[in-house]
Amino acid sequence: MSDIQRIEQDLIAITKTDLPRNYENLATLNQVAAYIYEELGKVCDTVFYQKYDVNGTTYKNVVGYLGDVTKERIVVGAHYDVCGDQEGADDNASAVVGMLETARLLAKDRPNDPIEFVAYCLEEPPFFRTEYMGSYVHAKSLFDNQVKVKGMICLEMIGYFDERENTQDYPVGFLSWFYGNKGDFIAVVQKYGNGRFANRVSKLMKKQKLIKTKSIKGPTWLQGLDFSDHQNYWKFDYSAVMITDTAFYRNKNYHQKTDTMETLDLPKMAKVIDQVFLTIKNI
Repeated sequence: MSDIQRIEQDLIAITKTDLPRNYENLATLNQVAAYIYEELGKVCDTVFYQKYDVNGTTYKNVVGYLGDVTKERIVVGAHYDVCGDQEGADDNASAVVGMLETARLLAKDRPNDPIEFVAYCLEEPPFFRTEYMGSYVHAKSLFDNQVKVKGMICLEMIGYFDERENTQDYPVGFLSWFYGNKGDFIAVVQKYGNGRFANRVSKLMKKQKLIKTKSIKGPTWLQGLDFSDHQNYWKFDYSAVMITDTAFYRNKNYHQKTDTMETLDLPKMAKVIDQVFLTIKNI
């Protein structure tokens, strides 16, 4: 299963850069993209950059294929940029590392479905909710090319846990009655009417029982429900879920310089990755 030492090495490579990997530091973004490309290249059948221009600057998604992608595929994605001047260990290096480790596990024990791994650029402000998001570019390319997609799994902040009381918040206070007030679980988040794939992911993630897992389903107006790259797949009517530690509802280092690697729980993060791997294997 997941290798914690390798997870730590990936986190160091992605977070310990000379400059933060935000949209203004193109050289840093390219450095991190090259690392992701190299690591996916070790296990994927095909790896390439999906380049796109924003106001005269070229940004890159990194895409890796595992299996025969002429067939209906599953997309697994995570963004690698940060907001502002910070390491962004949980947001979102943890998820990129999760994607890389999932790719390694699936390369050794291949699923029935082909997988497309995507590391997105420009998820963060000022590009959030715009067509410049790397995930929008990617989702639109799938739609435009009539690619058959079984569903999409978005990894968004998967490394921060806190087992103390009153460490978990919600967009609506009464949700704590159902989900508890401890930040000790991983959440599978989706909207109502999200399709069979999303429901299957939620069921399988809870079935593995490697780490406490909760399913959160709600209307799109619920704050935080669409706060990552999965939103862009919904726009093209793909079934998509977000797997997350709930971001700022738990991790108060969100978009702060205190979002460092030292705050992450690597053993629990490894269990999340193992659950994602097993879910994809059994979907």
